[in-house]
Amino acid sequence: MTSHKTGTREEWLAARLELLDAEKELTRRGDELSRRRQELPWVRVDKDYQFETEEGTASLAGLFKGRSQLIVYHFMFGPDYTAGCPSCSAIADGFNGSAAHLASHDVTLSAVSRAPLAKLHAYRRRMGWTFPWASSYGSDFNFDFGVAHTKQEWEAGAVAYNFGAEDLRPTADAAGALDAFSESIVGTDWQTYRREGPGMSAFALQDGTVYHTYSAYARGLDGVWGMYQWLDRAPLGRNEAGMWWRRHDECDNQ
Repeated sequence: MTSHKTGTREEWLAARLELLDAEKELTRRGDELSRRRQELPWVRVDKDYQFETEEGTASLAGLFKGRSQLIVYHFMFGPDYTAGCPSCSAIADGFNGSAAHLASHDVTLSAVSRAPLAKLHAYRRRMGWTFPWASSYGSDFNFDFGVAHTKQEWEAGAVAYNFGAEDLRPTADAAGALDAFSESIVGTDWQTYRREGPGMSAFALQDGTVYHTYSAYARGLDGVWGMYQWLDRAPLGRNEAGMWWRRHDECDNQ
């Protein structure tokens, strides 16, 4: 017997209609936020970033692949990782299908990580993905767009992330457990793992000039994490206890 509140179909419908009003208001607020995103001032990108891609070395403009808009997912895969971050991997599982539709709407979707290209593409093959994935190895790109952090930031306890500063250094009591955790998922210690962060950035290309238009981090990525949109509508919601997700080839319920 369930411990959750139960009711008649009529009671359910009345509650559902009340919730529908709230959902419609949230949709309207979301539309307004989208409009405000598009009204943000564009910032010209003057630095000459270089990336390694499957077609060879490319500039940031080259990642657009002939389109006028580019969305970059900053995938946590540092040079010393042995595998991509499981969280980023769960998000990226939704990219293949979306990339084709975005391309038909003049938008290129590409992941970018600091690991060397060969390591990225070996992992991409393991995951069965086909979306573009470029390496920014040796570039300032990830640092400049707030998803890679210097040793100096780490040691100062002021990692610049999500438009603020965070201290990601573990306490002495937690250090061993966090090192063991990060070793188990990406083959590195905690500091090496968390000196990378997830995010997404959008760019426009007009008359040969690239402009940065938008970036989001942390919970700002919820909207592109496809499984969360489903779980938010499931009977028990996200129902989270720790890091419950896995890479899709590690799930025990396939």
